[in-house]
Amino acid sequence: MEWDRNLRALQRGIRLATRIVKARLDGPTAHPAQARPSRLVQMEGFGENPGRLRMLAYLPPQPAPNRPLLVLLHGCGQNAAAFAADAGWTLLADRLGLPLILPEQAEANNSSRCFQWFHREDISRGQGEAGSIAAMTRAAAERFGSDPRRVFVVGLSAGGAMAAALLAAYPDLFAAGAAVAGLPVGVARWAIQGLARMSSASLDQKPEDWAEAVRRAAPFGFTGPWPRLSVWQGLADQTVAPENAALLAAQWRALHGVGPADMATHESAGLTRQVWTQGGNKVLELWSLPQLPHAWPIGNRFAPPGRFVASAPVDATAAIARFLGLD
Repeated sequence: MEWDRNLRALQRGIRLATRIVKARLDGPTAHPAQARPSRLVQMEGFGENPGRLRMLAYLPPQPAPNRPLLVLLHGCGQNAAAFAADAGWTLLADRLGLPLILPEQAEANNSSRCFQWFHREDISRGQGEAGSIAAMTRAAAERFGSDPRRVFVVGLSAGGAMAAALLAAYPDLFAAGAAVAGLPVGVARWAIQGLARMSSASLDQKPEDWAEAVRRAAPFGFTGPWPRLSVWQGLADQTVAPENAALLAAQWRALHGVGPADMATHESAGLTRQVWTQGGNKVLELWSLPQLPHAWPIGNRFAPPGRFVASAPVDATAAIARFLGLD
């Protein structure tokens, strides 16, 4: 009986911690976008769906063959289509003829619709939500005739943490990506640990140890090249501790084997951008925005309240598109 009581107490604690993680990642549910509904389609039959996710695709007016493919992951409480429109990705897709894949979390999986980056079974190759997103990506690349060398994944908050996890688990599928207010790969294995890591990033391991977490997630025998990564963090973020961005960058520096001699720092308009290059190619960048809260920076455009996008000195969508080589 004592064991049963302890087990029930533990289960209650896990459920409570999970709710807190979901709430703190992104807050209340955003309202759906109204723009261009005819170009948003739901795709069925894309393959195995172990994570039970919904696959949406945003199709530009004239999608061109052999174009890049971008997977965009929303944050907790967000509508996938609304986030794509608010962050400016649909406008960019229209201009470049670029299809967008918009995986959407289900409330049956997570009541706040968070991608579950804090569950090992959801970020492991061929399993859970990571397996579903990879299946969507492969199906879309085949359907749209995408360039297999230019498949990218980008996300905000829980979506940013999942984007980094996908780069680790599928480095043979994704060439590069971006994480805005995300967390390092392997930083948590369950909800309670995820909550703790969000609140306070712990530097209790060396960067090489963090890089090893990425290598372990990759296919057996994979030696590279490793995906490139753009990391973004608001220093006024009260949801995800800004130190997590520094830790994620340290993880990817060690993974690529770049150091201080490979780094250049650029400062303008009160923000800082650090860039690491290897063989003349940009493999990692870290943007630090002092006034940015927990949100996607959209430059000087209007930021709808409660949608987790914010006006800022730089438009992250345009800058990430340049880093990925889209624009």
